[in-house]
Amino acid sequence: MKYLLYTLVLFGSSCFSQTLPRILEVSFRKDTFNILAYGAKPDGVILNTSAISRAIKECNLAGGGTVIIPQGLWLTGPIILMNNVNLHIAKGALLQFSNNTNDYSLVTTNWEGLMAIRCQSPIYGEDLENIAITGNGILDGAGEVWRPVKQSKLTISEWNNLVKSGGILNEQKDTWYPSESALNGSKAKRPGVIAEGYDLKSAEKVKDFLRPNMVSLIRCTRILLEGVTFQNSPAWCLHPLLSQHLTLRNLTVRNPWNAQNGDGVDIESCRYVLVEHCTFDVGDDGICIKSGRDEEGRKRNVPTEDVIIRNCTVFHGHGGFVIGSEMSGGARNIFVSDCNFLGTDVGLRFKTTRGRGGVVENIYVDRIRMTNIGGVAILFDMYYQAKDPLAKLTDTEVPVIEFQPVTETTPQFKNFYIKDVVCKGAATGIFIQGLPEMNIQDIHLEDITIQSNSGLVCKDAKGITLRHVALHTKEKHVIDLQDSKNITIENLTFNPSDVLMKINGSRSKDIRLVDTNTSSVIKVSELGSGVSANVLLKK
Repeated sequence: MKYLLYTLVLFGSSCFSQTLPRILEVSFRKDTFNILAYGAKPDGVILNTSAISRAIKECNLAGGGTVIIPQGLWLTGPIILMNNVNLHIAKGALLQFSNNTNDYSLVTTNWEGLMAIRCQSPIYGEDLENIAITGNGILDGAGEVWRPVKQSKLTISEWNNLVKSGGILNEQKDTWYPSESALNGSKAKRPGVIAEGYDLKSAEKVKDFLRPNMVSLIRCTRILLEGVTFQNSPAWCLHPLLSQHLTLRNLTVRNPWNAQNGDGVDIESCRYVLVEHCTFDVGDDGICIKSGRDEEGRKRNVPTEDVIIRNCTVFHGHGGFVIGSEMSGGARNIFVSDCNFLGTDVGLRFKTTRGRGGVVENIYVDRIRMTNIGGVAILFDMYYQAKDPLAKLTDTEVPVIEFQPVTETTPQFKNFYIKDVVCKGAATGIFIQGLPEMNIQDIHLEDITIQSNSGLVCKDAKGITLRHVALHTKEKHVIDLQDSKNITIENLTFNPSDVLMKINGSRSKDIRLVDTNTSSVIKVSELGSGVSANVLLKK
């Protein structure tokens, strides 16, 4: 077996040095099995599911090797992988999955961190070892026959053409569903979720709503996905779950920008993962780390850990690199470097909420470039989809969010190290929102330059360090702090402003401004009601 071993040094001046995890590589016999020999036809009409399955089975029985999908358009239903098989999609090959939802039976699986009934994934593998999908061809998931579409995300002509094509509209006439079954699912409470009482029989009534993830790999070891293009998935595109030693290399992952749940890759409760030289252009989060949801995730108690992500580009998506919000099993020892996020809604996105539980810690991010970020460049949000509204820290009166008891359901974010980030264009530069009872803590930001409308917003956080950070903002104040403590801001660069720092909340204390030239501001600080007069120390 081959190992991948790397060493990464971050924050050299701060003495953070990490040895990266080792990832086992796959290895296959040289035997090949061309699907043409099993009766497959590239006419786009004949369903080649049986021919491909026979080739995979014979390859497996022979001790492994490569199943070749040659040049051509190959229509198929779901494909089930087997041990020691490399499914090779040749250059010029299009593996087109069926647009007939009846070809996808209901199965018991996992969806958004919960045990659920869903439709069979186009590519599926469970309890396998030494598997791969390689080549330079394309795999298309026929997602257009599964996904609902909101009118607000189409032009008038696009919407009219979609409605004329068939399907059904909701009562408000603002969302298109491919069938009545899909519409019925949208009205149900947690459709397909086993904890709600669904089984294979009862789920039939909402079958078309139970969209599959395109590639589902569960409890597999030694996986390689390399070179191919995955596109047009019904829901998430790539979903490794409870798997180890996974390598994603030189992939292109594409979904329409308006694809609901159109994530690129969701790495859930996995260990030893390498994602490198991949490109994502998707409708939801680009590269996402997960580990189960709420009580089920905590009972599973399997974090995603020892992950390397490097030299990747996300062109479109809700987030470039994301952790959460289903992170109830925790995440740790994640290394992200040399990535581009170009036009994503958020760049670095870390999200959770009360009820999740789980600890996210030891996250290392280095050398990130961003442009045209629609929302926040660097986001920590512990109120994702929470009932309590996020306080607008720029308001004169900031609503108080009540403390809650700390229990196993309380999530934690701590020990993040983010260095060498450049962002040209964002609504907000840095947003940090913790919980009153569980502050976000020990966030280290160094050598960062951000051009944005607003600068730093920080609430319910402690142990936050900004060193050599430049915030080029349009607003006339740069930093909003509320109920935050042990904050160090060293060698800050900013545009001429009326106020450098607004400080609110009676729990704010121990804020230090070090080696920062404040000659270009009218007021260094503006203190809200109840804030101690000596809250800010300048050095």
